Formats: sequence, structure tokens, C-alpha cells
Amino acid sequence: MRVRIIGAGLAGAEAAWQCARRGVAVELFEMRPGRSTPAHQTDAFAELVCSNSLKSESENTAPWLLKEEMRRAGSLLLEIARETAVPAGHALAVDRDEFSRKVTDAISRERLITIRREEVRTVEDGQFTIIATGPLTSDALSREIVRLSADPSRTGAQNNLYFYDSISPIVEADSIDMSKVYLAARYDKGSADYINCPMTKEEYDRFYDALLAAQSVEQKDWENLNYFESCLPIEEIARRGRDTLRFGPMKPVGLKDPRTGRIPYAAVQLRQENLRADSYNLVGFQNHLKFGEQARVLSLIPGLENARFLRFGQIHRNTYINAPTLVGPTLQMKAHPHVLFAGQICGVEGYVESIATGLMAGMNAAALVGGGEVTPPPRATAFGSLVHYITRAESKNFQPANITFDLLPALEKKIRDRKERHRLQCETALREFDGWYEGCCRQIDDPLAAPGIAN
Repeated sequence: MRVRIIGAGLAGAEAAWQCARRGVAVELFEMRPGRSTPAHQTDAFAELVCSNSLKSESENTAPWLLKEEMRRAGSLLLEIARETAVPAGHALAVDRDEFSRKVTDAISRERLITIRREEVRTVEDGQFTIIATGPLTSDALSREIVRLSADPSRTGAQNNLYFYDSISPIVEADSIDMSKVYLAARYDKGSADYINCPMTKEEYDRFYDALLAAQSVEQKDWENLNYFESCLPIEEIARRGRDTLRFGPMKPVGLKDPRTGRIPYAAVQLRQENLRADSYNLVGFQNHLKFGEQARVLSLIPGLENARFLRFGQIHRNTYINAPTLVGPTLQMKAHPHVLFAGQICGVEGYVESIATGLMAGMNAAALVGGGEVTPPPRATAFGSLVHYITRAESKNFQPANITFDLLPALEKKIRDRKERHRLQCETALREFDGWYEGCCRQIDDPLAAPGIAN
């Protein structure tokens, strides 16, 4: 029996790989290029539409812990991310085009994965299916998910939700005036890979006033839009007070200017986009302004006066299910156990989190097809904590979540020192993870083997 996977994004591609390396055949459906989305620009698998960062690589941080568990479980996408990494201080950032190209090549060459370039509108009864269509799920499949999610005890279907997310602008590297900027990593943590555009109070005030006066793409009542807090457009952050940007994406703390020896009043950070270092994105500068307005306002940033924009900021709707009411700890639907969810549509936020749920869904689907038992990851692990959150959170006001130490269970013994506490939590998590993976989830001889693909 095959596993049908809908969506070849981060979660879907990883899920397909995990099934294949366990000897399970896969039909992987991707509607692009026949039908595109407002945010995608290519038909490649695992396209990164927002940032190019997969978060911190610093040991004993929550993002590091999640990636370490993924590494131990043999994540294909994490391996490719490290192969295509670009300088980003202590973070793992990738050349997004090279990353997608390599993922597409690896998946396309796998003999157990059959690729279908077509839109899926319905889910077949009894067919093991992973829905990994991400935040830009088509209207037709969204209606099908609503049908599957409908609670017959209530009128109407109230399980399909959405929030708004945004994309940061990208500028050509050689259009940045390097005489007005400096290279540094915050607190000198990692290598100095970020371009920092320092601002005086006068420059910040001028930028802030122009930002508030700029026209948005659509004239809407912004207070009624349901934003995910960690992806707010900069104009929305600015509306909350004059200094909110200085405590958010323009925070200068830890970014001492080597030319002056002082920390600027505010700073804009640019992160390398690709291995050629010919483009940089404005970190945290996602917005929903008209393109002409973006060019005008962003040119007020020191060093970007004559910047050439390869992409302007955008906003798009993100679709996700009310996972606590619909999904169990194995990512299977409670009412339809043959259907699993993975990626942002299941209620996680972030690239790494999406890949991780794809990995788990692929493992679980492969086990189910083979008639085996599926055991959820231990609560103490990053895997288990993510699953615990999306399946046990308050369903009335459910919001997607990134991996943080707040999701992990507290240690039995109270440790005041935060670094030591986090180290012990990571140590516990990895010990529990290894026992779980070795005991019930290793169904292949070599966790890094690539079935059907020549080395």
C-alpha cells in the first residue's frame, strides 16, 4: 500500500523521504506549477517563502535541541540545509534556491516516490494520507478539510482557522552603501555575518514617521486582522508605540559599532540570502505596504538610500487546523485515523518545526502501512513537546507555536541558573529521545541511508 502525501513543501518532502527510507512507496502531490500561490515564486519543493533562517545553532537552545533530535532521526532536509548554509552568525541560514534545488533533486530521484504535479481536492476513505499543504492550502482542499473536521454535534464547521503572515524584503548586495554600515553579530555571538545599518535618534524618528504615514496594499481595519505575534508586519508593530521597533526588529542591543565604539539608537540587520552573497534580506522587516511606499520608506535606512529590491515585503493568509480538537499525539485525525497532518497546517510555526512534524508523520504513516504500532515521542523531548502543545493546547484560542523551553516540561529539581537549567533539559530530552527512537521507531538499518539514491 502506498502513502499519499499532499504538498511538497518542507513537511511533505521530509515525510515522503521518511516513508521511502522505510521501504514504503509514496505518491507525492504538488499542485505547482499548474496552480501557484500568492507567495511561491518557483515550482521547486521545500521553497522557503519568508526568511531563509532555520534559527539558532547554539548548543543547548530550544531550536538547537529540535534540530539535534532531527539529526539523530535522519532528517534529509536538515542535512541539505547544512550543506547549503550561508554565513549567519550563530544561526543556520541557507541559500534558499540551492536548498530547494537539492531537496527537489533528492526527492525526484528516489525510486519509491512517485511525483504527481496536480491539485488534490478530496481525501480518499481508507487511503493513508498525510496532508502537508502548509499555510497556503488551496480553497478546494480547505473545504475538504472542513468536511473532515466537521463535528456532527455542532452546526457549521468551526475547525478550520487562519492567521496572517508576511514576507521580508530582499535587496541586492552591491546596492548597499557599505560606507554607512558595519558587520557584526549581536554580542559578538558567532561570526560577524550580519550587515548592520545604524540609526541616530533623528534618523529613527524620520523613518518611524514615514512608516506610519505609508499606504498599505489594502485599506483594512488592521486591528481586526488575526496576526501571528512573532510575524507582525513592521507597520503593525510601529502602531503600538514609537519605541516598539527599537525593542523589536530594530533592537540595537549587543550591536556595538566598531567605528564609534558605541551602540546605535536603533539598527536594521541584513542577513545573507545565498552562497554567492549577492543579496540580503531585511531581518524582521516583513510588511504589507505598497511596493512604491516600501521603496520610499526603506530608502530612509542608512546604507539603503539607493538599494535595489529583488523582492518587496508581502502578506499572505496562513491556514491551519484547530489541532487540539482534531489530531491525536501520533498526528492522526481522531475521527479519520488514516489521515495525518504535518507542517504549519497542523499548528506549528517555523521551518524547523514544520520539517520535524513531517519527519514524525512520515515515520508514523510508514509504520501504520506496515501494520506496526505507533508510539508518540516522549513528553520530555522537543518532538514530544511540540506534539503535546498542538494536541493539548486550549482549543478555544489555539495559536501556532515555535519550539521554546516553555513547551518542554520543567525539571523536577528547580535550577536557578538558566543556562544550566536549559543544559539539563536538553540532556534529559536527548536521553529520552534516543531511548524512544532506538526502542520503537528505528525501522531501517542505517538512519542516514538514502534508498534508491546513489551517493
